[in-house]
Amino acid sequence: MLDKWHETMARSMLFQKITMQDMKTMLDCMNPRIETYMKGEIAARWGEPMTGLGILLEGGLSVLKESPDGSRIIIHILSPGELFGEMAVFTEERLWPATIQAQEDSVIALIPPDEIVSSCSNACYFHRQMIMNMLGIVSERAIKLNRKVEYLSIRSMRGKLCTYFWEIYKTSGKTIFLLPMNRNELAEYLNVSRPSMSREMCRMREEGLIDFHLSTIKILNPEKIAEYVQ
Repeated sequence: MLDKWHETMARSMLFQKITMQDMKTMLDCMNPRIETYMKGEIAARWGEPMTGLGILLEGGLSVLKESPDGSRIIIHILSPGELFGEMAVFTEERLWPATIQAQEDSVIALIPPDEIVSSCSNACYFHRQMIMNMLGIVSERAIKLNRKVEYLSIRSMRGKLCTYFWEIYKTSGKTIFLLPMNRNELAEYLNVSRPSMSREMCRMREEGLIDFHLSTIKILNPEKIAEYVQ
């Protein structure tokens, strides 16, 4: 059943430095459960028992933190091949650390947590490699969460936007890029209101800092943008 997604799964950081054949052998052993979700459906909810380490096979998922008043913040947008739930795999309680919602019709694979942290009976070298990959993934995710906290600490709307645009610009090396999320999702990610964010982006365009159309951003004045980066 997983055959059609082997290429997608091979791109996952979970299977780095593991050959395609060895990955297939592991998957046969771990026997992931395949689930499908329609756009807007919840695939996992914060605080509920974890049913497995998730790998997105098709579609797109949002990683959300929800507050008691119903507001939410987007922590991350997942693309095919990316994992979710990795922060809970090594914990004792194994509860979902965030809410996962389908951005579009999506297919996921869920690997039982014990299949990740426990060596198989053959003690195969590629299973040990997978555990090392998991530790690297958890470390990288912790760094990203720390960066998210830094975004929340930036007080000005322009500072948040410029910092976000600047990081994409420096990573891609391009002054024209496509945002990985829509405007509503970006506002939730930066923890700001959509109307206020749109007004600030319009002011930045009027001042010649950026230009934009839908989700495409063009940085017109990198030096000026850098002055607002925090």
